[in-house]
Amino acid sequence: MNASKLGRWLPLAVFAALAVLLGAGVWLSRQSNRDALPSPLIGKPAPRFSLPVLHEPGRLATLDDFKGAPFVLNVWGSWCVSCRIEHPVLTRFAESKRVRVVGYNWKDERADALRWLDQFGNPFWMVLVDYEGRYAIDWGIYGAPETYLVDADGIIRWKHVGPLDDAIIREQLLPALAQAEAQR
Repeated sequence: MNASKLGRWLPLAVFAALAVLLGAGVWLSRQSNRDALPSPLIGKPAPRFSLPVLHEPGRLATLDDFKGAPFVLNVWGSWCVSCRIEHPVLTRFAESKRVRVVGYNWKDERADALRWLDQFGNPFWMVLVDYEGRYAIDWGIYGAPETYLVDADGIIRWKHVGPLDDAIIREQLLPALAQAEAQR
């Protein structure tokens, strides 16, 4: 085939390849929860950490401090717009005292985090601080807000990326919590 004939067919071949890629993307996006970012940590031990406690300067908390009862770890920051949207929902959930809700203040200044909690309320049983984001990589944190359910044995049972709402708590978090408690 000479170069002029090849030049005529090249745009058609490129178009066909793009059409196949587009079709594959549409087909793959038919799954119901296509926005979910799967976590390889589900069913595995939570990463170990030693982090400062926001309201108790000088105190470090570790994963061992939380074992014995399940807890919800909520990643947030004063700089996070979606965290403001989520906060009233998280507060209502925490007030139910169904499970300990632990804050994971990520890449924030201490004064900003304290001011934010003073302004919007503190629903957290304890607030851990990861100023540099050192442990965020181990947890697979993509951004804020994110929420994890860790069972009494320190195993991650559930993860949600993005702001919580009442439906997510009712339809996903609470059933995951009930299942984690039943496995004990």
